[in-house]
Amino acid sequence: MLHRSAAPKTLADRPEHSPSSPLSVHDMTVAYQRRPVLWDVDFDAPARSLIAIVGPNGAGKSTLIKACLNLLPRASGTVEFFGRPYREARSLVGYVPQRESVDWDFPVSALDVAAMGRYGAIGWFGRVTRRHAEAAMEALRQVGMADLAGRQISQLSGGQQQRVFLARALAQDARLYFMDEPLAGVDAATEATIIEVLRSLRQAGKTVIVVHHDLSTVPQYFDHVLLLNTRVIAAGPVSGPESVFTSENLKRTYGGRLTLLDQAAEAVARARGG
Repeated sequence: MLHRSAAPKTLADRPEHSPSSPLSVHDMTVAYQRRPVLWDVDFDAPARSLIAIVGPNGAGKSTLIKACLNLLPRASGTVEFFGRPYREARSLVGYVPQRESVDWDFPVSALDVAAMGRYGAIGWFGRVTRRHAEAAMEALRQVGMADLAGRQISQLSGGQQQRVFLARALAQDARLYFMDEPLAGVDAATEATIIEVLRSLRQAGKTVIVVHHDLSTVPQYFDHVLLLNTRVIAAGPVSGPESVFTSENLKRTYGGRLTLLDQAAEAVARARGG
């Protein structure tokens, strides 16, 4: 039974959540056909950070992002962005979905896709002016795709398509970015480009929340981690004395899956310098 009391309209009066946090999630439950996929999720995203969401398949990682963005209904819970509901903060939030969820046969160019990130400023029925086209082209330059701006997206490789969708998010100039497995299935050059872009976003004061599957690179790429398996297992820094990226927490997250735990042990050792 998933009946809950009414969720609070604001998190301002809750001391465990900060109105300055880019993302605050309180008591979020999401269920498919009455089966909880996420249960009682509480999380505040630290500002100006790269944050990995980590957990096994079916843990609810993508569901968490989609429920925050109102792309999936919530059984309960409150979500705020910089102290405001999503409808009031939409222009501050960018989203890069999984590449597999996109219709890549749609007849648009790489520049057209990047320019879609400007629609918050243009309006859906407005005209893409020279200023917006230049912003979209600059976003393509940042991801190394300017030379292919006129190429149809169906003619791009998987890594190139991922770069174009990253450019669309960059063109939006958001303050918080969600990215759902942006490194999955890309080549080494694309992965390096994406990580460089993420670090530049952090340097510019942005926050980036990434669904990530490679435990071994978590300490190298991210500042904070959210360990998720239906519930929040742990959330906090990746390294340092308060690190939550520990073998014990990873065992609780993955339930003793040996291959993953071997990777986790190596990653934890690297994060601690040995």
